[in-house]
Amino acid sequence: MIAMSAKTDETIVQELLGGRKDAFLELVDRYQNKIYRLAYKITGNATDAEDVLQEVFLKIYSKIHTFEGRSQLSSWIYRIAVNAAYQKIARDKKSRHISLDEVLPSVGTGDALSAQLTADWTERPDEVLLTEEARREMMDAIRELPPEYHVVFALKDLEGLSNQEIADILNLSLPAVKSRLHRARLFLRKRLSEYFERVS
Repeated sequence: MIAMSAKTDETIVQELLGGRKDAFLELVDRYQNKIYRLAYKITGNATDAEDVLQEVFLKIYSKIHTFEGRSQLSSWIYRIAVNAAYQKIARDKKSRHISLDEVLPSVGTGDALSAQLTADWTERPDEVLLTEEARREMMDAIRELPPEYHVVFALKDLEGLSNQEIADILNLSLPAVKSRLHRARLFLRKRLSEYFERVS
């Protein structure tokens, strides 16, 4: 028997499709922390993240037979998690998103505006950058990102996935991933620059 830690995702999927119920528990054990972490970063709420986690595994259990293996299982699972998290947000009447065009009217890639938006907040003393208030400001800014930018930022800068993995998960081209990531980062830099101007 193959040790659980040595099994590939594909092996677990085949066992699950073959009727071995324990295989689902192995899948849960392998992905629950990653899904919860991603859901929490998207929703910003522990209760919502728990709801998303349950919804994702229910969907995986009922839809595993539709997984065709064209992409990695992890990409398929992340796609389900992202969709579930944003559906949760959409059901929350208090959720609000702003258009990046309102604050970044003409963003280029590597132009003077990009340089201006980095300002000097990155050179502030660590004690300022690490204050609780600064962290809250950053989290608020992340939550304000429109969904299409928020998810790319979360997958890249918070989860550490590659641009290609993100493109596979979201069915986007690589240039689209890079563009959304760039705009999300510029927005966050602008928000933090404004914050540090207020507190300095």
